[in-house]
Amino acid sequence: MNSNRALTGSAQRDPVRVGVVGLGRFGRLHALTAAGLAEAKLCAIVGRRTASLEALSRELSGVPGWTDLDTALRESNVEAWIVACTTAEHVSVTRKLLAAGKTVLLEKPISADLVEARSLTPLVRPDSSNLMLGHIVLFNSEFQQLREEAARRGKIALIDSARHRPASIVAQFPGENPLHAAMVHDLYLTQVLVDRAEPVLFEAQYHRTPRGEVNLATARLQWSSGTIASLTASYLTPAGMPPRGFDRTEVFGDGWCVRIEPNPRPLELWADKAEWPAALEIRTGEFGPTGMMAEEQRCFYRVVRGAQSVPVGATYFDALQVQQWMDELAASAEAMSPRSRD
Repeated sequence: MNSNRALTGSAQRDPVRVGVVGLGRFGRLHALTAAGLAEAKLCAIVGRRTASLEALSRELSGVPGWTDLDTALRESNVEAWIVACTTAEHVSVTRKLLAAGKTVLLEKPISADLVEARSLTPLVRPDSSNLMLGHIVLFNSEFQQLREEAARRGKIALIDSARHRPASIVAQFPGENPLHAAMVHDLYLTQVLVDRAEPVLFEAQYHRTPRGEVNLATARLQWSSGTIASLTASYLTPAGMPPRGFDRTEVFGDGWCVRIEPNPRPLELWADKAEWPAALEIRTGEFGPTGMMAEEQRCFYRVVRGAQSVPVGATYFDALQVQQWMDELAASAEAMSPRSRD
C-alpha cells in the first residue's frame, strides 16, 4: 500500500475517534494535539488522578474523562488509543487495548524489560498495523530532509550523533542512564538510516560521577556494509546552556555530508538571561497543532484508516530491535567501564 496516499472518500470525512491514556507532560501534549487536528476527534482522556483530569478538562472543555481504563473502554466509542502513561504500565495497558481490538500508538519504550516487551507479540499483527510506536524524532522535519538526502546520495560511511542533556538530571532523576533515556533516540534514527540492518559489532563505554552514576555513554556500531555509527549521549551540559541541552547529527557518504541541529530550534531570546523558547518542534497553539507530534499523529490516523503502513522505525518489531541493541550496548559498557572515577 502506498504510504503517501492521502485519505479519500468516507475515511477523509470521518475523523478517527481517539482516546489518550496518561496525562503527564507528553500525555497532555498528545491530547491537545489530537483535539486540534481535523483527522481526529478526541473522545476520551484517562488519568490516574481526578485532579489531572480536571486540570486538562479546563483546556479541553467537553472531552469526557475517566480514572479507570476498563470503564472508559465500556463507556466511550474510541477506536484508537494513544498510550502515554508511565513506562511501567505500558505493557499492561497496551495488552488490554489490543485484546479489546483497538489500534494503539504507544509512546516508546515498550517496556524497561525486553522479555516483557516481547510478551505483546501474540497480539500484534505481522505488519504492526494495530500497534505503532510513538517516536516523534522520526517525524522531525530536519530528520525527514536528512533521510531524503542520504537516500538520494548513496551509501553511508558514518553516522555521528551527539545528544547532550543538563548535568542536573543526575541529581533530579537518580539512576536514569543517558544510554536508555537519550541515546535511544539516535538509535532509532540510525535504524531508519540503515533500513533495519543488524549491526555486526556493538561497543560502548560509560563515564561515571565520583558517586558512580552514569553521566556519559558513548557507543560504536558497525554493519557488514562498512557503515559505522558513533553515538554520544550525556548529562553534562551546564546551567548556562539551553535547558534541554543540544542535539546534533551528521551523516557522511562518498563526497557528501549532511548535518542537522534540531534542538534547540533556531530561536534565541535575551533579556535578563539567555533563553531558548522552542526546544522541540511541538506546538499546540490557538491556530492548531504543528510540528513533529502533529505529523506523528497524522501518520497514526492514516494507519488506523488503512491509508498507510507503519513507517520504518515505528513498528513494534523495530522497537524490539532497538531495545535489543540497547541491551547489547549496555552489556558492553558495563564490561568496559569502571564503576567510578578518581
